[in-house]
Amino acid sequence: MIKIKYFKEITFVYAIFISLFHFGINVWGGISDLWFNSAHFALLASLGFLTYEATKNDNEVSIINLLFAVASISTFIYMMAFEESLYAVSNGQMRTSDLIVAGMTIVLAIEMVRKSTGYIIPGIIIFCIAYLLFLGQHIDGIFAFAGMNYERFLYRMFYTSEGLFGPIATISSTYVFMFILFAAFLLKSGAGDFIVDVSSAVAGKFTGGTGHVAVFSSALMGTISGSAVANTVSTGSITIPMMKKAGFKGTFAAAVEAAASTGGQIMPPIMGAGAFIMAQMTHIPFVTIITVSVLPAILYFASIAFYINIHAKEHDIKGNDNDIKILPLLREGFHFIIPLSTLVGLLVYGFTPTYSAGIAIVTIVLSSYLTKNKRMGIKEILEALALGSQNMVVTGVLLIAVGVIVGIINISGVGITFSQLIMEWSGNSLLIAIVLIAIASLVLGMGLPVTASYVVLSVLSAPALVGLMLSPEMAALVNAGIEIPEVAMYLLSAHLIIFWLSQDSNLTPPVCLAAFAAAAIAKTPPMKTGMVSWKVGKGMYIIPLLFAFTPLINGSWLERFEVFGFALIGIMCFSIVMEGYWDKKMSILERAVFAVCAVLLLVPDKVFNIESYFGIVQNTHLVGFVIFVVAMTMHKMLFKEGRKYASAN
Repeated sequence: MIKIKYFKEITFVYAIFISLFHFGINVWGGISDLWFNSAHFALLASLGFLTYEATKNDNEVSIINLLFAVASISTFIYMMAFEESLYAVSNGQMRTSDLIVAGMTIVLAIEMVRKSTGYIIPGIIIFCIAYLLFLGQHIDGIFAFAGMNYERFLYRMFYTSEGLFGPIATISSTYVFMFILFAAFLLKSGAGDFIVDVSSAVAGKFTGGTGHVAVFSSALMGTISGSAVANTVSTGSITIPMMKKAGFKGTFAAAVEAAASTGGQIMPPIMGAGAFIMAQMTHIPFVTIITVSVLPAILYFASIAFYINIHAKEHDIKGNDNDIKILPLLREGFHFIIPLSTLVGLLVYGFTPTYSAGIAIVTIVLSSYLTKNKRMGIKEILEALALGSQNMVVTGVLLIAVGVIVGIINISGVGITFSQLIMEWSGNSLLIAIVLIAIASLVLGMGLPVTASYVVLSVLSAPALVGLMLSPEMAALVNAGIEIPEVAMYLLSAHLIIFWLSQDSNLTPPVCLAAFAAAAIAKTPPMKTGMVSWKVGKGMYIIPLLFAFTPLINGSWLERFEVFGFALIGIMCFSIVMEGYWDKKMSILERAVFAVCAVLLLVPDKVFNIESYFGIVQNTHLVGFVIFVVAMTMHKMLFKEGRKYASAN
């Protein structure tokens, strides 16, 4: 270790510079995508090497990390100085220095990912590289690959859009960075406290009120953070102690917070890094993606709220008698609505997400001066700039490193092969294909963060899902090269299915970062917390089925609301079946009846090969709703009779 005077202050200023650099390029432009992505990696990796393994002494850094930071910066300098290699290599004139720098960049990306996420992702990257260079030659069957010489591999990974600095890196350096910076400014302006206070005022007085505060605040926080772990830490530090004090067990409180915070990744308008990647991969406008995601997100948060309500009834946990008034809160924090409205308005109007985020960031600062107590001064602005860069290090370097995996999958053709296997193993059954993808997401989620898991799975399996969703006639037209507008919405449905299933890695043991973060706050066993959060967050598995088998994504708005309304009741029935309780403990027969209701309310007529006679409204939904009303009425009557009998005796 070496000691550097004012090292903490130097890295703080460096982080501010990184944010200002990205802000300027994203708003005003000025350099090519290749240079910008290379600079994006060099700046974030160097900051990561300098700060990620910080010691108790903030002014110390290891010599090896310092050398790695300098090497990271040198990759961008080399890119600018010797970019002509990009053209000379076509004639077989790639210099030795080109090869060294390209190889060094890959090694630095792998090492930074190892420091920040562990060994699994670096292991996958190394295996993929080995497969492309020589391992594929020794594999028989459909996964055999003839191999590629190392010079061609390094060129394609470093100098082209197929590797480190390709589309995934572009998404990271533009959309993702700007929205993480936007979230940092909102948090530094006091939006987090405002959201928790509003949530307490709105939801705190309901049965199990503190649990609903966790759900409501996480839903609101998710609109700005787009990160399950960040959501858990920011809102959970307040809501988990509140829930425990109200009477919820620590494990359940932590599980609810983890499950609700995971919804931050699917909550518009930001939806984590995955939504931006989805827009790039599908070429579907970002506004379209966040618009169709609103109803599914509400369904997910409602599914958690149902669990809380049932649990609170069963354990007689009442709401809080707080004196928080919503109108004074809104008057004090109305300025937080301005940047969010500005962001959404600019997106809807047609401005790019990066430009919209840039203007929204400026709006946060300006609107803070409409209040007396929450004005952002120079100190808060600088802290927000530094926080944005610091929060981006892991995500940014991870996305760039994952670009190597995606590039190798595309170069080797493994993605096409995997899609063909899914089609074959599923027997052309869409349901079985989704189950296979869910299992794959579960396995990948044990080692990969959500974004990496989604990217890998979408490249491998999205084409197969789209093929299974299309009718034979539509598939024949697509195969004939005829463009059909409706296919884009089927593509979006497929990507949303994979995106949602990938979120389960936040809640699924043995590696469930959101659940572990919540367990640390609640001081509960991590694995037990993970299992309970996995149960509470089961909407992550149910709702994607609606994307595949109902018009929730690709139908008209009338059809979407029809599916949404009945699905809301169906998920409530599913929660009742899982917990076996509503007003009182249910018999097996009652649970069976509500299970039938859940199935009928969630599935469309075509699953049972029934022809709909009621236009938009499905027969199965109507039958399920009638059974639900009768079953719930009888349950209420039995509950009241039981209470009368108990009071009489």
